Amino acid sequence: MSNVLPYIRSSLTSLTIILLMVVSGSSLIAAPVDPKEQCTVPLVVTKGGGNHGYTIRVLALKSGRDVMVDLESMARGLRLSFRKNQDGLVIEESFGKTPTLCTINTGNNFVRVSSRDPQLPERIIQLPSAPTAKQSRIYLPVSQMCRLFSLWLDRPVEYNADTNRMSASLQAERAGESSSSIGLLKSEERRAGTESGSPNESAKTVITGVGIEQRANGAIITFAASGPLAQTSLLKPDPDGYIYFSFANTSCTIEALTRVHKSGLVKSITPQRFPGNGLQFTIALDNRSAIINSADFQYNKKSNRYVIYIRSDADVEEIHRKEKEQQIAQVLSRDVEKWKLNTIVLDAGHGGKDPGALGGNGTREKDVALNIVHDLGTFIEQKWPEVRVIYTRKDDTFIPLHERGKIANRNGGKLFVSVHCNASPNRSARGSEVYILGAHKNKDALDVAMLENSVIRNEADYQVEYKGFTEEYLIMSSMAQNAFAKQSTTLAQNIIKPVDKKQGSNSRGVRQAGFMVLWTPSMPSALVEVGYLSNPTEEQILRDRQEQAKIAYGIFKGIQLYRKNYETSTLASLNK
Repeated sequence: MSNVLPYIRSSLTSLTIILLMVVSGSSLIAAPVDPKEQCTVPLVVTKGGGNHGYTIRVLALKSGRDVMVDLESMARGLRLSFRKNQDGLVIEESFGKTPTLCTINTGNNFVRVSSRDPQLPERIIQLPSAPTAKQSRIYLPVSQMCRLFSLWLDRPVEYNADTNRMSASLQAERAGESSSSIGLLKSEERRAGTESGSPNESAKTVITGVGIEQRANGAIITFAASGPLAQTSLLKPDPDGYIYFSFANTSCTIEALTRVHKSGLVKSITPQRFPGNGLQFTIALDNRSAIINSADFQYNKKSNRYVIYIRSDADVEEIHRKEKEQQIAQVLSRDVEKWKLNTIVLDAGHGGKDPGALGGNGTREKDVALNIVHDLGTFIEQKWPEVRVIYTRKDDTFIPLHERGKIANRNGGKLFVSVHCNASPNRSARGSEVYILGAHKNKDALDVAMLENSVIRNEADYQVEYKGFTEEYLIMSSMAQNAFAKQSTTLAQNIIKPVDKKQGSNSRGVRQAGFMVLWTPSMPSALVEVGYLSNPTEEQILRDRQEQAKIAYGIFKGIQLYRKNYETSTLASLNK
């Protein structure tokens, strides 16, 4: 387990951050840091809606009046999820209906903002200076950091140099001030002028993507862009089958936009920079297999896209055949996407005014469950960047039982995993259990369900809210869950083995009972009781931070096995 799960511990003033990650061979430059420069900057976050927010210290480096803020610490302070990649950091927010991703690379002045919805366009935010990597952390000047998050999140994020404090409002959208002052208080706007870059730089066009649509009678090449309309030049195909498409005052990330294809009319697209902010794309065509008739260019002002239409001699029968193949492929692709396990909902039991079970040494179930869920979410995000993780709660907040399943359904969850700790008057009771929804098969299962369901008494108007939740409702819910019974059972069986192995205790197996938290999710669901806080030995295990991470990794291994078998069998059935 030590090879899979290293710990990186940093202790700065009153803030201790334990970052749990799987080693991925990051290529960030580990530049040295002067200990005298290390400091923290208070970040005051307000949420609105009666929630007074919180204050957290963000890691930083200070040299004279210059303050550099750590991106990971800033993201964590705003309760945003993130993951490292080879060149930098990807941060995700989910304030609106559609989550967005902010990709920040060291040594690159351009930050890419993309959406989980592929139909929505990407955005590019230009930084006056590129992010700096020091000891595997990424830093930005504090004013640039605030400006970046303000532009991305569309919410006020500011820094006051006089008090050395940052503030962020996650409820209200920011006012429409000029981009040069975003992230700074009005008293600092004069200083902002020295950092915002020249007018020519801010007006530069950026090519953010290249798309190729191969056709039987040609091809369509689309260049997505941000910024103003650029001056362009298209040189028609030469005898060797090359087209040259040039932009003035334009930039791009060369490696990201290079394209190579083994089949089709377009063999490759290679961008190249020229002096004077010029950019040229060399498009290599397969003129041996097709006779190229024409190449025309159009600019789509509405979508800010530059489109090249290439036409070649067409075989009508071949066109119809390939179009039919494409239609079938699109249908299969939609079916595969529909059944992909691309959203996992994690539920940390109890929270807020409901502590859950209490151990003899004061260990609270709500704290253990939240730590395990955070670690589990980190494993999923690091191992499967394409999978979205939804948390019913990310902090010590009380969430009603009936609302947890609704959160899963609203976010299109494909899997629901709830984490709890057990308790029993019998202090020798020990071991892990995984439950699925169903009628209680024995008294032990009934006792556990009754203990977990008793939390509803902490909810306002619970007698009205749960009026219909009777034994009859449990039977109906169980019948409705029959559609997922096989998957839920498989999930539970896959989870119990690695959890029990990592925990080093005796398994109490897979059981079924009427847990209210499992009544509403419309997806395969399981509730994991990771051990007994009433057992002194297991309480010592469950309160240990490293042991919690091992348990979380055990649950992840179970989900990993379930996902592999589920998607393989689903894909096989779709291809029959």
